[in-house]
Amino acid sequence: MAEQLLKDKVREILNQIRPALQADGGDVELVDVTEDGIVQIKLRGACAHCMGAVMTLKNVVEARLRAAIPEVKGVERVG
Repeated sequence: MAEQLLKDKVREILNQIRPALQADGGDVELVDVTEDGIVQIKLRGACAHCMGAVMTLKNVVEARLRAAIPEVKGVERVG
């Protein structure tokens, strides 16, 4: 999958997840997708300081991305 197409697909999935995060006062921002399939994201708002952020990152964001996009190997929080 071409780099830009992959990023667009990741953004599409993040946009599907975003309303649930925003309902709790948080948000997610795509920073980059590495060559080895790691999606780098930044958590915003309440998600940035939430104790459950790691669980949200793995159980919601990573799970949805990996299910929808086989090229995604994992999700990494940056910033």
